[in-house]
Amino acid sequence: MKILLFSLPFFPSIGGTETVSRVLATEFVQAGHDVCVLTDTPGAQDDDRFPFRVVRCAPPHALLREVKWCDVFFHNSMSLRKAWPLLVFRRPWVIAHQTWLAEAGRKSLKSRIKLLAVRAATSISISSAIANRLDSPSVVIGNPYDETLFRVAPEIERKSDLLFVGNLGRVKGVDVLLRALGTLWSRNVQVHLTIVGGGPDAEYLRGLTGELGLVDAVTFTGPLRGDSLMREYNRHSILVIPSRWDEPFGVIAVEGIACGCVPIGTANGGLPDAIGCCGMVVPNGDVEALAEKIEFALTRADLSVFRAAAPEHLKKHHGKAVADAYLQLMQGVVESHRRS
Repeated sequence: MKILLFSLPFFPSIGGTETVSRVLATEFVQAGHDVCVLTDTPGAQDDDRFPFRVVRCAPPHALLREVKWCDVFFHNSMSLRKAWPLLVFRRPWVIAHQTWLAEAGRKSLKSRIKLLAVRAATSISISSAIANRLDSPSVVIGNPYDETLFRVAPEIERKSDLLFVGNLGRVKGVDVLLRALGTLWSRNVQVHLTIVGGGPDAEYLRGLTGELGLVDAVTFTGPLRGDSLMREYNRHSILVIPSRWDEPFGVIAVEGIACGCVPIGTANGGLPDAIGCCGMVVPNGDVEALAEKIEFALTRADLSVFRAAAPEHLKKHHGKAVADAYLQLMQGVVESHRRS
């Protein structure tokens, strides 16, 4: 098949969608398919590092050319702005829903249009929570992680307590985590936290760390990727994902599990799917519940039980397993399209 994969963010941008797009595109090529990644992320000097073509910020004529070329147009997160060529060239449209098309309890005009348009596509939901909020059928396939990179490294001593990895924006709930840490220190539970990432709230969070008297208990590393991130996971026991909002999935949880961390995430949305039996969840935004769960994890829980569940859970999220599920669905859609 000739697969045109649209990913709004892509390398060198850092994030879950970027990771999933790269892993899937690579696995599609390894399975013998011809792949082009279409992205709105501005250019990188080393796009030839990938085993597939990358087309960045395509003008309308180039977008038309690529849609005409493909057998299937795959959106790794829906974009109506990139779907219009399908009105000119009739190609199967497959969408992996990486986020919510509509906020819980309310639907804007834009979300209503998207929910209507998605009925023309074949849908994949990355979690059961996403599937439950769609108005049309979808197949649930969890997101992949890069198992060639994220793994337990026995040579690295796991001597640190808590780790956060992600964007430093309000919805990620790092302030909730810092206040939970403050609660623990007030109880003389002296745990330490490493915060990996950058974002709009970085300075605010540094200030809050000072206000809470936690300067000696918190380390900010800035963004990390690749081997440096893998090593950071391996240095820590507990990965905390304290999101205020309903995470659609949470590939960071899967990466952490693969590196031997036990995740503590929030209960709404898709994080429970990503965590499985390998960690724990607490209510979104609940400082006291998060503090209690962290204390339990570090002082009373048998973390080996969670780690023992990891291999079976991770099988579902290996790149080849996820790509095979996508390819089986795409091949069925393409064959049906050719018969019609």
